[in-house]
Amino acid sequence: MRLGLASDHRGFTLKEQIKETLKDEHEEIEIIDYGTDNDESTDYPDYAFKLGEAVANNKVDFGVAICGTGIGISIACNKVKGVRCAKVDSKEDALATRIDNDSNIIAFGEKTPIEKAMGMINIFINTPCSTADKHVRRRNKIKQYEENNYDR
Repeated sequence: MRLGLASDHRGFTLKEQIKETLKDEHEEIEIIDYGTDNDESTDYPDYAFKLGEAVANNKVDFGVAICGTGIGISIACNKVKGVRCAKVDSKEDALATRIDNDSNIIAFGEKTPIEKAMGMINIFINTPCSTADKHVRRRNKIKQYEENNYDR
């Protein structure tokens, strides 16, 4: 599995902690870091778009995005066609967004404790999406809208 990570300056420290924890706990995961690489002020859209494009182009299987609150970077990730990014605050959120929405990126804020972040990431990357008709139908409507082919 290939996992992309991205953050702005505010999420940099947590991103680095996640990277180290993943290396220690999951040797089978290839980690690709889309920046930033320091804590100097930067703009989260720059890194959100890099991560989003990598996910959309199948360069990575999933992504984790971090900024001050997780909100801005999730909005920016979702501007990339084919990305379904959810800002999550709990293991339940991470589980639901994979099952129901087939999300391919999760986002959270810089103040998320590393243990909580890792719990959400582990659930996210190990949960398959639902094949229930209602979930497939809803996801297909999103895809159709992205393709300008949505019929109300």
